[in-house]
Amino acid sequence: MATDYLLKAQSWLDGSFDNETKEEIRRLIETNPKELEDSFYKSLEFGTGGLRGIMGVGTNRMNRYTVGMATQGLANYMIKANRHKNSLTVAVAFDCRNNSAYFARITAEVFAANGFRVLLFHELRPTPELSFTIRHHGCVGGVMITASHNPKEYNGYKVYWSDGAQIIAPHDENIINEVSLIKDPSQVKFSGGENQIHVGGTETDEAYLSAILSLALSPETVKKHDGLKIVYTPLHGTGVKLVPEALRRAGFKKIFNVPAQDINDGNFPTVASPNPEETSALKMAVEKAVEVDADIVLATDPDADRIGVAVKDNSGNLVLLNGNQTSSLLSFYLLERYCELGKLKRAEKNPGYYMVKTIVTSDLLKSIADSYGVEMFNVLTGFKYIADIVRQNEGKRVFIGGGEESYGFNAGEFVRDKDAVLTAILISEAAAWAAEHGKTLFSLLTEIYTKFGFYKERLVSVTKKGIDGLEQIKVIMKKFRNEPLQTLAGEQVVLIHDYLQSESVDLISDLRYSIPLPKSDVMQFIGEGNSIVSVRPSGTEPKIKYYLGVKGELDNSDDFLRLNKELDERLDRIQSIITSI
Repeated sequence: MATDYLLKAQSWLDGSFDNETKEEIRRLIETNPKELEDSFYKSLEFGTGGLRGIMGVGTNRMNRYTVGMATQGLANYMIKANRHKNSLTVAVAFDCRNNSAYFARITAEVFAANGFRVLLFHELRPTPELSFTIRHHGCVGGVMITASHNPKEYNGYKVYWSDGAQIIAPHDENIINEVSLIKDPSQVKFSGGENQIHVGGTETDEAYLSAILSLALSPETVKKHDGLKIVYTPLHGTGVKLVPEALRRAGFKKIFNVPAQDINDGNFPTVASPNPEETSALKMAVEKAVEVDADIVLATDPDADRIGVAVKDNSGNLVLLNGNQTSSLLSFYLLERYCELGKLKRAEKNPGYYMVKTIVTSDLLKSIADSYGVEMFNVLTGFKYIADIVRQNEGKRVFIGGGEESYGFNAGEFVRDKDAVLTAILISEAAAWAAEHGKTLFSLLTEIYTKFGFYKERLVSVTKKGIDGLEQIKVIMKKFRNEPLQTLAGEQVVLIHDYLQSESVDLISDLRYSIPLPKSDVMQFIGEGNSIVSVRPSGTEPKIKYYLGVKGELDNSDDFLRLNKELDERLDRIQSIITSI
């Protein structure tokens, strides 16, 4: 290992790399050999969604050369896959992160040098707009430079196909194979087609906003409640470009920003992490909401595909919703409004409509959809699988909406990824609709729990960094397979799903069933009382993730606090068991 990484580092010193890169390698050799090893001990993997990694010099870092090599391989595959077309167009966008604009320009230049017409956004824009752009302009694909909600030292490279969705089989493996053939930067066409790059974006902004605003379901209700107070923060990211404008065009008049966080800054100076899943990220927005007595708080991550929401509870205190709760509220609202508008028939099957969720997202969404006679598809983790169901049903059935526990939601078919801009509109509209019925979003959520069951979930992420981290995660997953959980805090496990083996085992009947989904390294354990534990390695971070879920019956809203505490205690017991493995 030591010889390998030192040889790789020396090859960069001897190769045709820029002087700044070589100077940084020499500095690491002299002052930080551990960092040097981590930078060169392997090549940054082009995974099933693209690249994501720490920025810096070396084969295991995001830099000009690794981005260029990935783009060359991607371009080679796109040319092969579209050999019947005379001209190929791709879209390239980027977020607020350090070097995002730089990496986007390199990506555009490599595509252009390979004969592509490139639509490059002139400044940062949300990921969902990139998805929309691909479809709107008939592109064969696109690239979004972003590391989503990762820490500031990271950047990434998301690849999209012609349907506007992130790549799935067979394209993902085929692209990986093409990228693996690019062994050296000398194989990359870094220049030669600059006249093929078309810089713009404002005209696409208008088309995108017009499209998502057409999905609004309650414009008259919004007019009556246009004084709803909304605090919004982009957490220094792309959302500031479109979310406030989208809310205003939707009819909301009282939108309060958090000025310090409106500033685009890849160092994210006001937060420890730009992740709307974390309570600390919304601290300044919540403080602003208390100051102006806001009804709801909205926060988007750096590339504005995920959204965090805070609402007032029954005591008037602001509480943060998790991704399952936001998706549940939106699913209920959309289905209810479809009924009110005569699009769905109550108490009947509605086969022309459907919704989608991921396997680690709350089953509350399915319970809600079932009650309206709407099919709920259950897919692997990742919004690209939700998008695949939309693609399969395009022109045949109506996609109402879909969500995942990791703070992502979408509705309609204009965008084929999670869309925090549209979700900001829908959650605000749902709040106005609830107000029209004398309710708040929190009381509406409580009502949903009373009607469908109190589902409560928790995500536990354990970071395993460094060279040994991936190996540790593999060992943990192997142990869950070889020594499966028998109980969940006293509750007997009755069903096990192994998505890597594509097999479900019913422990009561001892019957085995095939899982009709692509293979994925996920284990699920389901208890007799509907408790559930899902275990999977993260696809984008050096983490192993545990998704915990429990369920109770809420007879009336007055019993919410007692049952909420009881469910939390059950989650605590389950967490203590699984994290000790």
